[in-house]
Parts: sequence; structure tokens; C-alpha cells
Amino acid sequence: MRAGSAPGNRRRAIVTALVLVVVILVGGFLLGHLAGSRSRTGLGDRSDAPKTPRDRVGPKARLALPPLPPRPQPITGPDRPPLPAEKGGPFGSRLTTGTPEVALTFDDGPDEVWTPQVLALLRDYGVRATFCMIGAKAAKYPQLVRDVVADGHTLCNHSWSHDVWLGLRDEPTVLADLKRTSAALVAAAPTARISYYRQPGGNWTATVAAAARRLGMTSLHWRVDPHDWQNGPSYRIAADVTGQAAPGSIVLLHDGGGDRARTLSALRTILANLITRFHLAPLPPGREEPRPSGTDRSGQPGR
Repeated sequence: MRAGSAPGNRRRAIVTALVLVVVILVGGFLLGHLAGSRSRTGLGDRSDAPKTPRDRVGPKARLALPPLPPRPQPITGPDRPPLPAEKGGPFGSRLTTGTPEVALTFDDGPDEVWTPQVLALLRDYGVRATFCMIGAKAAKYPQLVRDVVADGHTLCNHSWSHDVWLGLRDEPTVLADLKRTSAALVAAAPTARISYYRQPGGNWTATVAAAARRLGMTSLHWRVDPHDWQNGPSYRIAADVTGQAAPGSIVLLHDGGGDRARTLSALRTILANLITRFHLAPLPPGREEPRPSGTDRSGQPGR
């Protein structure tokens, strides 16, 4: 019996050893799991343990960004003041608005085809502009003049027949031309004030600038000219305007004088771009300079 019990003892020893190994492994696993749980829940953290740099960063430690500059308030409304003095253009003409506002101007109308479409597009974008009108066309299409004024746009004298050499003529001829044009505009829209004159082609002379001033009109030039009258590609017209426009820019465009389909196409892009960057506004009627006694607003003899 003693000899036969040896194999049994060995088996029991092996089983006991295996049980101990299993117990040790299971115990180690449980201890590791408990330690990980304490670490994740923060139970093992010491209150006096050093903090990481991230822990030390608080609201006061963050960099303070400088405040944004206040946005200039647009000059709007029917009683808006005249523009600040600015005579940087040819023969003392105005190049800019003198404010943060950008002014779109349209020359050579009114045109029975293109002016209504320009007005509709401006209306869609809620933008008002300045229309430099030819006297003969204003006399032919007085309702278009009234439509422009009714939409809140500003009128500008652009001579009677778009005579690019008007400034080279004698003073009485120049005065008669400008008076006749202003009279046609006022006849079509009696409530309108004609406070600006733009020389066709930008061909300013001392004579024409003096005549405009004598009739109470500011000589109006421009800062941005995309040469849309040359009927180039619409994308180029739009790119020239959006690329060159800056606070205070006066932009030259056309609603008459030929096929303005490309100008109209470009205008959609121009408006969509500029309204996100600037306040677009018509030139204000302004404060007229002293006129010779005995003349009315259009320069005609008073009654």
C-alpha cells in the first residue's frame, strides 16, 4: 500500500501546485484591475500632487486678443449730410466719397432697355446708386427719370448730348448746355436736386468745372473705372470693380450708350461681392454752393 500511494501523492502535489498558480494569476489580475479603476476615477490622486502645465492654464493665463475696431456707421437717410470736402480729381473734381461708403454711378442713361433692368437688379439687392443722365435722353424718357428718383437714387447732370469736347467750348456755351440738362431733369422729377455734374469722357477743363460750380454742382469724377463702355467680357468688368474697390470708392459704370448686357451680367457679381464688404450708398444731394442771384436750382432765371 505504501509503495502504491507514491503516485497518488505526486498527483496531489501537482494539482495543488496548479491551483496555487491559478490563484496567484487571478489575484494579480484582480489587483491590477482595481488599481486601474482607482486611477481612472481619480481616487488615487493626491491633492498636493504637482499639476501639469495644462492644469495650470486658466482664463487669466490665456492671451487677450485686441478688440476689433468699431465699424463705421453708414451715412443714410433723406437728410444725410453733404460729403466731406474732397477735390483730388481733375480740376478739383471729386474722386471719392470721403467716407467709408462706396458709391456706384451709372452714366449715359436713361435708356429704355437697360435702365429698367439696372434698377430692378439694384432693387433686388437693396442698393441705391447715382445716375448721371444725358439731358436729351431725360427729355425723351421722363418716366425713367421719375423711376430712378422714386427708387431713392441720386441724379447727376451728364451734359445735354454727351459732348466729350464740351469743356473746350466757350463759357456761355458750356453754361447753356448744363442749364438745359438740369432743367430737363427737374422737369421730369421736380423734387430731385441736381447737385453733381460729370463731364463726358472725363475730359475736364477749368471752364467746365467753373461752370458746374457756378450752377451749384460738384464736379464728379471716379476712382474705379472697369471700362465697361468698351463692352469687354463681363467677368473682366466684375473683376476690375471688385478688385479695385476700396472704402470711399466712386465706381463708374454705364446703363446707356450701347449694348449693356455685359455690364448687367457683371453687375450681379459686383453687387453680390461688394455688399459683403462695404456699405453701398448713393451720393447725397449735398449742400449747394452759392449761385448767382436771380437763378434757380437748375441754373435757369428765377421767376
